[in-house]
Amino acid sequence: MIKLITRKLIYGLLVLVGVVVVVFFLFQGFGDPARLVLGQSGDSATINNIRRELALDQPKWKQFVLYLNDVSPVAIHTAAEIKQKQLKGIFIGGDRKLAFKQPYLRRSYQSKRNVGEVLLEALPGTLVLALAAMLFATVIGVLLGVLAAVKQNTWMDTGSIFASVLGISAPSFFMGIVLAYLFGFVLSDYTGLRMTGGLFDIDPFNGKTLQLRNLVLPAITLGIRPLAIITQLTRSAMLDVLDQDYIRTAYAKGLSKRIVVFRHALRNALNPVITAITGWFAELLAGAFFVEYIFGWKGIGKVTVDALEKLDFPVVMGSVLVTATFFILVNILADVLYGVVDPRVRARG
Repeated sequence: MIKLITRKLIYGLLVLVGVVVVVFFLFQGFGDPARLVLGQSGDSATINNIRRELALDQPKWKQFVLYLNDVSPVAIHTAAEIKQKQLKGIFIGGDRKLAFKQPYLRRSYQSKRNVGEVLLEALPGTLVLALAAMLFATVIGVLLGVLAAVKQNTWMDTGSIFASVLGISAPSFFMGIVLAYLFGFVLSDYTGLRMTGGLFDIDPFNGKTLQLRNLVLPAITLGIRPLAIITQLTRSAMLDVLDQDYIRTAYAKGLSKRIVVFRHALRNALNPVITAITGWFAELLAGAFFVEYIFGWKGIGKVTVDALEKLDFPVVMGSVLVTATFFILVNILADVLYGVVDPRVRARG
């Protein structure tokens, strides 16, 4: 298992380096960063100073090396750079220090704030939304899949399949608009839900107040498609497992149907479901952009869309890197879960 995780970490690091290369050369080609920082009113002397500060007067390859040095958790920085960029971490050496630090994602063109701080403020909102959506999709999807398999060829089975096909076919942004209008506007007096809103409401007198009702609609919208996939995968895997000899043996021993289905059959049917859950969780972290925007939910997706509208490319670049990192970490987590559920994975690792 340790060998497997180590190998996955190395592969993930290589993927992350590739993402850094693509992100840098893709977004560095749009516009003049000095103009984006200063706007159209900056004079030539100030623009030249900004270009020097951002290393835009250096060759492209050197700009990339400096960017890679900034975003890498292990890098070399001078004492002046550490002070100017307000880097946080452990620094060893004299004027040029070996740094074990938080990745420095540069500064926003618009707010001049550290991009890492901007994304860290938005990250909890996206994590809460993705976790709520995945919890909804997993619990309902597994139960529907088990019910469809146990009640094969009945109206419950047909209804589950039909609902899952509809869920897969409906784009999240379309379902978001429909649910927001229907339950957050037309029926809001009965549901108590709102079309837009974040996890917290800020009141000048009462401060922050938790608003879990604002989580309901975006979580359901985001969870519909993974719910459909998990339902179909669970049903298919359960049908294969329920035909195995050891299931018939369990029934012959007099075990109840509930114990056979949930303790013996479901556990052995979970591998493809875990693949879907972990894969979709990473997908939800990256794909919540439109859902967050529709419901006004403050998360990385909304921050990124707002940054794109303002051509604030450091925020967009940082968002892509953070999302790619989560993809890698979730995939490693999936391998660990495989080992917990299926001992054969540990043996191969």
